[in-house]
Amino acid sequence: MSKKQVTFADIAAYTHFSKTTISRYFNHPDSLTLENQEKISQALDTLGYKKNKLAKVLANGKSEFIGIIIPNLYLHYYSEMLTQLLSSYSDYHYKFLIFSSEHEAEEEQQYIEELLSYQIEGLIVLSHTLSSKQLSSYQIPIVAIEREAEYISSVTTDNYMGALQATTLLIRDKCDILIHINVNVEKAVPAYDRIRAFKETCEEYQVPYDIDLSVSGNSYQEILNEIRRIFTRIEEKYPNQKKGIFLANDTYANMFLNLIFQKYRELPSFYEIIGFDNSPIASEAILPITTVGQQIDIIAQTAMELLVQQMEEQKKRSPKPLEKPVHKQITPILIRRNTTS
Repeated sequence: MSKKQVTFADIAAYTHFSKTTISRYFNHPDSLTLENQEKISQALDTLGYKKNKLAKVLANGKSEFIGIIIPNLYLHYYSEMLTQLLSSYSDYHYKFLIFSSEHEAEEEQQYIEELLSYQIEGLIVLSHTLSSKQLSSYQIPIVAIEREAEYISSVTTDNYMGALQATTLLIRDKCDILIHINVNVEKAVPAYDRIRAFKETCEEYQVPYDIDLSVSGNSYQEILNEIRRIFTRIEEKYPNQKKGIFLANDTYANMFLNLIFQKYRELPSFYEIIGFDNSPIASEAILPITTVGQQIDIIAQTAMELLVQQMEEQKKRSPKPLEKPVHKQITPILIRRNTTS
């Protein structure tokens, strides 16, 4: 037979404390002496008490849940970022509710309403669907990662520096034509600086360049088809030149590298490839890919620190909300591997 669940009344009877004192032990332990805390702790072990998380949520309205809205998981950057965020449980003991949303604002709003119904204490947003002004209207702690964030706190990579490092390396390696492959990024999005830095660096060094922002698609296969089309165009347009290819992320870089191997069975000397992110696919590729490391673990850690600070402030009797959003920028690291000289 299953054991009867131990209640506050059982603990109170065993310790000869009041139920109010037992409640204080769980909700405000610092209000009790260390001696009384130890007595109650020992009683919990003796009685075999197990925490009733649902009861705690109903009692204080704090769910210990954080919502995450992520665009997709077929781009390796997002799957690695999600892995790093989830690993923070051991540090903060918050649990996560996750939705994938990339396209419809109405759909994302429904997701947020669903998350709020679970009484989430904070929200981490990586999708670009809703503006930061819209997100700020929900009146809960929010941190954005690598997206437009004028009205909410955020963590981003120094995208300009990262693209500058990548472009400069391709110039030093004496590529005849430098090519950047990306989606048509809006200027308000931090990743736009990858395009801007590439263009400005090429112009500063007077190096021929080509920017292709035609990548699109809602799945891995659709994007691969676009990368294949771009690869064919580059092959036809620059047949006798050393081509330095800087791609927007490691997933694109791996696709491009695979297409080269399918045609040449190797990475010929007239190609150099650099990705962006340092997601696992960069080191696991058929040939390890040179990339701009975003330090995804540090970004995730910093985002959690920012969010937890805001959530803890909300729990105070007289919380003081942030006067203005906090924006953190993480320095990228160029990681040289086998796809550059």
